[in-house]
Amino acid sequence: MRVFDRRLVRRRRDRAATTVGAVAPILEDCAARLLDRLDDTTRRFGRALEIGGRGVVAPMLRARGIPFVVSTDLSPAMAARAGGVAADEEALPFAPESFDLVVASLSLHWVNDLPGTLIQIRRSLVPDGLFLASIPGLGTLQPLREALAGAEAELRGGVSPRVSPFPELRDAAGLLQRAGFALPVADAEEVPIAYRSATGLFADLRAAGEGNAVLARDPRVPPRALFPMAAAALPEGANGIRPGLRLIVLTAWAPHEGQQKPARPGSATHRLADALGTVERKVG
Repeated sequence: MRVFDRRLVRRRRDRAATTVGAVAPILEDCAARLLDRLDDTTRRFGRALEIGGRGVVAPMLRARGIPFVVSTDLSPAMAARAGGVAADEEALPFAPESFDLVVASLSLHWVNDLPGTLIQIRRSLVPDGLFLASIPGLGTLQPLREALAGAEAELRGGVSPRVSPFPELRDAAGLLQRAGFALPVADAEEVPIAYRSATGLFADLRAAGEGNAVLARDPRVPPRALFPMAAAALPEGANGIRPGLRLIVLTAWAPHEGQQKPARPGSATHRLADALGTVERKVG
């Protein structure tokens, strides 16, 4: 299934290579939240792959003492800016078991074949290698989605997709399991971002290369009044316009025979009631 125009994604990221510095604080905050997961393990990593970090993630990995870091991006211009190599997430050019850590911070949400990409990432990891990723989740940019839909419905009598679809948290761990990962965990957290005006929000989306690349988008030139109407409809609180950024954080390991395994159903040797010090009552 093809949802996104990958060539358009690449062109927009090429253009954003000269402007992405404007959103570096947001990218750095999100990357730091993701890399905090490394503090939960005593493992030390020597060979890391980071996918689509836009020049932010690789330095943070090296600062953590990881000596060998390969940085990749779909866009050759963005890859060059990050000192990395151009590589398509849907066709990673790495041999099996090349890395013991793979990190993808805010970089997999434009992938058409996400299950296939996850399988490739798992194969690129050594046994018991770690995969960390963050993806914008359902609820991200929801106020903007609703404002654009309302304005377009009023101007054209219909609605076309103008904000990318985002996954739900409940689907994330299932994707990791389907890709063959062990010990998958998915959780979510809100990143507090506020803008004084909608103009700042639109500028940051362009600077990051996050324009609409949905294949089903309306190819016509948007009505001149569309974005001003949508901007006026965005809810504004005491701290300004809050567009919503909900991170889904994925943590999983490449399978290894020494990993902890869940107990077989019915294999328990002690009753839960005994452990809790309670009296078990029969029902019926």
